[in-house]
Amino acid sequence: MARLELSTDIRAPIERCFDLGRSIDLHVATAAASGERAIAGVTTGLIGLGEEVSWRATHFGIRWQMTSRITALERPRFFQDCMVRGPFAVFEHAHSFEDMGDAIRMHDELRFEAPLGVVGRLVAERVLAGHLTRFLVERNAILKRVAEDKYAWREYLAAEGPSILR
Repeated sequence: MARLELSTDIRAPIERCFDLGRSIDLHVATAAASGERAIAGVTTGLIGLGEEVSWRATHFGIRWQMTSRITALERPRFFQDCMVRGPFAVFEHAHSFEDMGDAIRMHDELRFEAPLGVVGRLVAERVLAGHLTRFLVERNAILKRVAEDKYAWREYLAAEGPSILR
């Protein structure tokens, strides 16, 4: 099984970072290059424990669909989404948030396994790992920029209520 880890330091409140990480709307905005969009389940706002979202996107010229469920959530420190239907044999994404004093460290751990045994392992190592790393780096850079901006984050969280507006 392949495993990717990535950390991003963000100068914003932990609750804001955590909720932006769960924002379906921000995810769509960060995945514009692949045309990724939410097509079923929770398709806007914040996704919560036990809820599912189905995504449709085009990667490597192939249109695919994947449904993920939030399998763990401890606000504002951790949540995990796992694929329940889709193109991978396994796809688990853990998101953790740690207060470092002067910044919040957002840490992604992505574990995935392609189908097709040995051939799938080779594709995962040589193609998918790089593609998914670039996807996460770009997504996290946008999330960081939105979280740190005085106003931009409100576009994604204002509808969630006053406790978010910090």
